[in-house]
Amino acid sequence: MRGAGVRTRGKSVVALRSGEPLRRRKGCVGNGRRGVTVVLRGRPGESHVCCWKGRRTRMRMMATEAVSPSSASLLLKEYEWRDMDEADKESVVQRPRIDFGSISDIVGPIVEDVRVRGDEAVKELTKKFDRCDLEEVCVEMSQVDWPEGLGKEVTDAFDTAYENIKLFHEAQRQEELKVETMPGVTCRRMSRPIGSVGCYVPGGTAILPSTVLMLALPAKVAGCKTIVMATPPRQDGSISPEVLYCAKKIGVTHLLKAGGAQAVAAMAHGTETCPKVDKIAGPGNQFVTAAKMQLQNSEAMVAIDMPAGPSEVLVIADGGADPAHVAADVLSQAEHGADSQSVLVAIKGVDMEKVQEEIRTQLAKLPRNEAASKALTHSFAVRVDSLEEACEFSNIYAPEHLIVNVEGAERCLDMVENAGSVFLGRWTPESVGDYASGTNHTLPTYGYAKMYSGVSLDTFLKKITVQSLSKEGLKGLGPAVEIMAEVEGLEAHKQAVTMRLKSIHEGH
Repeated sequence: MRGAGVRTRGKSVVALRSGEPLRRRKGCVGNGRRGVTVVLRGRPGESHVCCWKGRRTRMRMMATEAVSPSSASLLLKEYEWRDMDEADKESVVQRPRIDFGSISDIVGPIVEDVRVRGDEAVKELTKKFDRCDLEEVCVEMSQVDWPEGLGKEVTDAFDTAYENIKLFHEAQRQEELKVETMPGVTCRRMSRPIGSVGCYVPGGTAILPSTVLMLALPAKVAGCKTIVMATPPRQDGSISPEVLYCAKKIGVTHLLKAGGAQAVAAMAHGTETCPKVDKIAGPGNQFVTAAKMQLQNSEAMVAIDMPAGPSEVLVIADGGADPAHVAADVLSQAEHGADSQSVLVAIKGVDMEKVQEEIRTQLAKLPRNEAASKALTHSFAVRVDSLEEACEFSNIYAPEHLIVNVEGAERCLDMVENAGSVFLGRWTPESVGDYASGTNHTLPTYGYAKMYSGVSLDTFLKKITVQSLSKEGLKGLGPAVEIMAEVEGLEAHKQAVTMRLKSIHEGH
């Protein structure tokens, strides 16, 4: 049935890879039984017929004509929002499952090996996974030369991104909060940088110097004294010059030439050459994520920015959106990797046939079209009637990236409840936030946007509260505290107040 490119849900039959709505002929309905014939059209001249006979919500395929696979795998599956019940809606927003149990079984021994053997374990694991013989695991950046051979256009581009990201994150600094909650009782909150942080910069399928900027630059702005950057080395042991350029420009203090769970473990526990850090930030594959989640709950005493899954985008488009732009946004996320997911929420008026054709055309020209093609197999489109319905769906899905390509996009913001970052209007592709607008591209994925925020200045800061009371303040507040301590049966708490009140009364 999946090969035919259709799915049945209860009383609805929903097109998955069709460029146009399904035709549906009435079958015999009685005693919970029925027959349904569906015509699913693909490219001009191609069609197939599938017949089912089912009972209630269980549908059984009786016969299927041969289907040409020529381009079906390149198309977004399509759903009709109005035809979906609550169970359907919940099902369609589910991400591809990640088996963290099995992954943790692999990651656990790696983390323990690094904890016990330090640099030697990192060297062996790097040779095993990255086919690289490391001479040094971690070096101080002061010992690393500025990279040579980068063209001015390249350095200018990264300099532009640097300035924008720095400006936006500097603007996130907050004045110390100070409030007199009652006469003589003052409460304050102040920010202090985390002393030592680790920035994980992936490098498995592509070099990501932009991620250096997104992690290390906010850490530097926050005032972190030790900034360890971990990134996988190339087979000759070198690091991409673009990555080194960004790290040197920011002022990263240490370079850890390792990736994967072993790099996370090295930063969390510390090794002979790698400083132990207090917090680790940065995206990564499922093994990196599993290592971060394990270590934050271990004796390593390390915090993490957020859990993360595969990268994703949700695009809301109306009839005025250029199909080529919509397709490009869908593909810009899909090319990240085979496990990425792109979701298109098409408001009434969107020409899905043109969008699907644009996806086909643009995909064929991408250098990373194999990864993008795989990503599209678990991507999909949802047809809705209004912007309100589009935002409703988006909030349920809680995307990492939300592109709003509609007329009057600003009105959408009040309806957005769950999203990592929003890209507003016709001329705001996700790419600008990924690289250089100034916002951070390290964002919650896999539905975690419902409860996590993306990396920001706050990621690298601690908030410390302060309270100070005058004699008058304690006289006013003390009796309430005495009663509350007595209610909770904590006599020493009560006496700490009572004795001071007595001293005040005696004129001390």
